[in-house]
Amino acid sequence: MTRYLISFNDGAMDHIPDEDLPDVGKAAHAVLQEAVNAGVFVCGAGLQRQQASIVAPDGLVADGPYPETKEVIGGFVVLDLASREDALRWAAKFASACRCAQEVRELMADPDMDEMLREAARRE
Repeated sequence: MTRYLISFNDGAMDHIPDEDLPDVGKAAHAVLQEAVNAGVFVCGAGLQRQQASIVAPDGLVADGPYPETKEVIGGFVVLDLASREDALRWAAKFASACRCAQEVRELMADPDMDEMLREAARRE
């Protein structure tokens, strides 16, 4: 299985009238519940609008927002799926529910991290 990040840009849902937002939330949560029930959900969340901090290698912290940034992630879900085609199908479901385009990116495999997580689980 491969993990995929499905995300949308901050502001992508600004076109939705306020009175429609509860319905959009219900639709998005229905797709999320479907992913949970299918056993493919890993994690996900909406992100606070333009509240970011950048930490440099020397530890210096700069707080946002950053007007020069053209696009930032507004929300995401990570799903563990058999194929890119599956990821595109799930993205289409989220796009329909959220009424905005979704970006799909494959997460790089990291066997060392997977082993660290298995070791931590064994210690529990």
